[in-house]
Amino acid sequence: MQDLQQTLIQLLDLVKGIWIKKRYVIIASWLICPIGFFIVATLPDQYNSDAKVYVDTRSVLQPLLRGLAIQSNPDEEVRMMARTLLSRTNVEIIARESDLDITTSSDREFEDLVTQLSSSIDLKSAGKTNIYNISFSHEDPVVAQRVVQETLDLFVEGSLGNNRRDTDTAGRFLEEQIAEYENRLTEAEQRLAQFKRQYNNILPMSGTYYSSLQNLYAELELTRLSIKQTQQQVDTLRSQIKKSSASDSFSVSSQEESSLKTRYDDRIRNLEEELDKLQLRFTDKHPDVVEARQLLQSLEEYRKKEIDAFLASVDEEDQLPLNELTQEIRLEMSKLQGEVASLKVKESDLVTKIAEFESKVDLIPQIEAESTALNRDYGITKKKYEELLSRRESADLSRRAEVSSEELQFRIIEPPLVANTPSGPNRLILYTAVLLVGFGAGLGLALLLSQLSPILIRPKQLSSLSEYPIWGTVSHLDIEQIKKKNRIRVFIFACSCMVILGLYSILVAAETMNVNLVTRYL
Repeated sequence: MQDLQQTLIQLLDLVKGIWIKKRYVIIASWLICPIGFFIVATLPDQYNSDAKVYVDTRSVLQPLLRGLAIQSNPDEEVRMMARTLLSRTNVEIIARESDLDITTSSDREFEDLVTQLSSSIDLKSAGKTNIYNISFSHEDPVVAQRVVQETLDLFVEGSLGNNRRDTDTAGRFLEEQIAEYENRLTEAEQRLAQFKRQYNNILPMSGTYYSSLQNLYAELELTRLSIKQTQQQVDTLRSQIKKSSASDSFSVSSQEESSLKTRYDDRIRNLEEELDKLQLRFTDKHPDVVEARQLLQSLEEYRKKEIDAFLASVDEEDQLPLNELTQEIRLEMSKLQGEVASLKVKESDLVTKIAEFESKVDLIPQIEAESTALNRDYGITKKKYEELLSRRESADLSRRAEVSSEELQFRIIEPPLVANTPSGPNRLILYTAVLLVGFGAGLGLALLLSQLSPILIRPKQLSSLSEYPIWGTVSHLDIEQIKKKNRIRVFIFACSCMVILGLYSILVAAETMNVNLVTRYL
């Protein structure tokens, strides 16, 4: 409790010290307040113009064209346009379109104007709703409205124009790349065709050199195996003929020859039946009958020649009696012998091809490596070319979709209007701030001086400063005169404060009634 009382006493001493130095409060208030009030009163009025726009990024075509056309994120495009709207280039356009450039007479002034506009134009987003607020303040309400209008127009037209320019730029780029890759693809095709014509007789038709050679070796082995198997079958049939002939031997007669089966037997039988039908209908001299008989005679001659050739092909040591089983075995053996001869021809041809391949063992791998490189380059170029064609189709579809329906729909919620009343500066706050600064500076100066040159107010202050005891106090001899001077000083201080406060009240009242005293009376 004593500490609190001691603190209060010290604060009271400080207040008394400031009161003694109150003339500095008067000086500071009269130096700061009138000048500050005049400066605030002469500040030009600022008129604010606002605009609010909603950007609708929803489109009916987006879900329909998903996966078919190139689609960008319209929300990202709008946000990017909002971030780049106040770039220096765009602000220069706003300054020229709103005729602010005519107020400048040099490039330096125009640069300063652009810098000021960049910091003065306010573009804010209302969150995820794609609602943007554009505001600007100026001394002239018409200029403020014009700047906001130009900014709004640039925002709307810039977003749509950027989409079209981006689409056109992408289309031109794709066309250039397609033409370039088309030329490269044509050159690759010509090189590949020339290479194939040059080494047509060397390169294998399919596969690589080693795979083709391996296939030839495998085919040769298979052919030789087939020859062995077929020859074994021929030998088996020959042994069967000998066994059959040993058990049933008799001479070959004309009747046995007639029992041999040939490929003409069925045709002869059918033709005989047809001849019988014709003879029932026509005479022997009818052209159809004559023609049928001639054909039948020719077939019989061919059959007889085939039988004679078969019998002549049999070795003399195998001239054994023929029965039906022996005839069938001999025919099958003859067929197998023909297969053996065919397989031997194939074997000879494979051996020749293998020898030819082996003679090119040092040349073909190098040619195949070059062919692989050409095919790889051609394949890569062709793949890129087809991808570019697909991208161009997607870009064309996107362009047509943009023409049919714009992705971005701008709806002006609040257009910019010409303000009738100024929006700033807030002179009430500024007047109050000047008043507080004036009196605060005076109080601070008085406190500082009272501490630098302190005055003893109470006897106890003297006892705290010296070691001598205080036995009593003696008042001033001319106390009445001193009190009179103090009353005069208090009156002057009160009048000074009342005048400053009265001036402050007048200015506040004028500002409340929207009356600018400086512009009216000066």
